[in-house]
Amino acid sequence: MFRKVLVGVAACLALTACSNNSDKAGEAKAPAGAQIAGAGATFPAPLYAKWAEAQKAETGLALNYQAIGSGGGIKQIKAKTVAFGASDKPLKPEELNEAGLVQFPTVIGGVVPIVNLPGVTPGQIKLTGPLLADIFLGTVKKWNDPAIAQANPGVALPNLPITVVHRSDGSGTTFLFTSYLTAVAPQWAKVGASDAVAWPAGQGGKGNDGVSGYVKQTPGAIGYVEYAFAKQNGLAHAALQNAAGTFVNPTAESFAAAASGADWSKAPGFYLLLINQPGANAWPITGATFILMHKAQADAATGKSVLSFVDWAYAKGDAAANELAYVPLPADLKQRVRSSWSAIVGPDGKPVYVPAAQ
Repeated sequence: MFRKVLVGVAACLALTACSNNSDKAGEAKAPAGAQIAGAGATFPAPLYAKWAEAQKAETGLALNYQAIGSGGGIKQIKAKTVAFGASDKPLKPEELNEAGLVQFPTVIGGVVPIVNLPGVTPGQIKLTGPLLADIFLGTVKKWNDPAIAQANPGVALPNLPITVVHRSDGSGTTFLFTSYLTAVAPQWAKVGASDAVAWPAGQGGKGNDGVSGYVKQTPGAIGYVEYAFAKQNGLAHAALQNAAGTFVNPTAESFAAAASGADWSKAPGFYLLLINQPGANAWPITGATFILMHKAQADAATGKSVLSFVDWAYAKGDAAANELAYVPLPADLKQRVRSSWSAIVGPDGKPVYVPAAQ
């Protein structure tokens, strides 16, 4: 069911509604009947779908979001074929400047290993970072391998071959996952951290929904997805050992714990990774997802509509984020992002959107 929903999001999340512009002085709203197009990360797609549906009923804004992966979103915004790109892989300041782009976070979530093991419940299997790397390198090939058994005393491990499932498309989820493996497992250095890598083992699935579907139908499979996909599909996840040496499960609370020490004021262009953060309760593969826009907007009304969409989500979208186990941005970070929007200007050189006082 969830796979079908996401396919619909990817194909055309076109949501149109009547206008509801406010007459309050100083309150910025999207133009009546505005429509915007975005493309990119599948990581936040379930949440963007909920936000769009709610705005359909309230603001008159229409959104067409194609969940094609972060790599595709970066390519499309650089080519100016969409009003905004979406990526879980933040671009470094030099790449943003070269392309004339700005980026800002919308929400925080976690990437989780998912498994299909008969009789194994969510969180029952415990994995260390180096062991997870060996599995995805293809050097640990069976679930009852002594290395896995040593990390899981008392767990009845099946005598099943391990089927590794990874993303086949350019993916910010892959970037976060491989950045984690690079940070914790020296043997992963030969593969590296990127949104697309030369996988030494396994089968590819397109999007978080593709990986989820492949793992769900394949006994013995292991993959990695954004937590909302595991939760919505009822897939078992592995517990991971974090930087403090604690085995933790993915939850909104463990994602928030990983993000709690982040200093966004020292992050030029909002480039910040939340991989393997300190803290006993921190989930080690946590990350923000980002919106990418051009600094110079050819059409001021379109730029205004995109920022109006995000501003509404900051103000009214936290409940939907919590429902799907994402972590809303803290209030001070939202205000920092809003202030950064003054750099996004129309043909007249003026900011396309001025947020109302919060």
